[in-house]
Amino acid sequence: MGELSLDELFGVPWGHHRVIIDRCKGDSEKASFFVRKTIQNNWSRAVLENFLDTDLFARQGKVISNFEYALPAPQSDLAQEMTKDPYNFDFLAIREDYDEKQLKDALVENVIKFLLELGKGFAFVGREYPLPIDGTEEYIDLLFYHLWLHCYVVVEVKVKAFKSSDIGQTATYVAIADDLIRREGDNKTIGLIICKSKNNILAKYSVSTSNEPIGISEYELSNLLPSPEEIEQKLSMD
Repeated sequence: MGELSLDELFGVPWGHHRVIIDRCKGDSEKASFFVRKTIQNNWSRAVLENFLDTDLFARQGKVISNFEYALPAPQSDLAQEMTKDPYNFDFLAIREDYDEKQLKDALVENVIKFLLELGKGFAFVGREYPLPIDGTEEYIDLLFYHLWLHCYVVVEVKVKAFKSSDIGQTATYVAIADDLIRREGDNKTIGLIICKSKNNILAKYSVSTSNEPIGISEYELSNLLPSPEEIEQKLSMD
């Protein structure tokens, strides 16, 4: 990542530096990463501490993808950099037995925090975005536009483990968005599958079969509420 320049060093308040020094414990590469992220995103100290807590340094750019050969440089590098694995959804509070609809509802209801976790440059376009093809009832789970990459990002959310068939569905949506939603001046649409879990070997083989740019990542969700039945059971035991 390279040493910080004087402009970068003086571009961050001393209070931020103290937090970074304290939390990075002599890891100069990690410290430089957070200094640059603070400048790039204009983070407050509270936001900086949040991303230190969620270990952004270890998650950034770690998605399994085919961006390297499915996108031209430098878009491929920028697309990889914009991703995380896993995504941290601890800002949500939903039932333990949640389904995909409830998860997507919760993400949209907390869209500001969701956008913060996705990273700088993401703009929310819509949920259950209808594909403009007559006679079909196909919908993109979540559609975003990335202001720096100048492209649409199709996000498919799966509450179960990744399956190889997820690639075909997402690739179809990416191709349709590319042809029918993308406008002149936009770069190629990107697909992102965010699932509960994945087998990394299966994910690598699966993504290599697609000509459309697709990344596969997991999400973490620890702030789960007990079900009504569990609450009743606990109350009966007290």
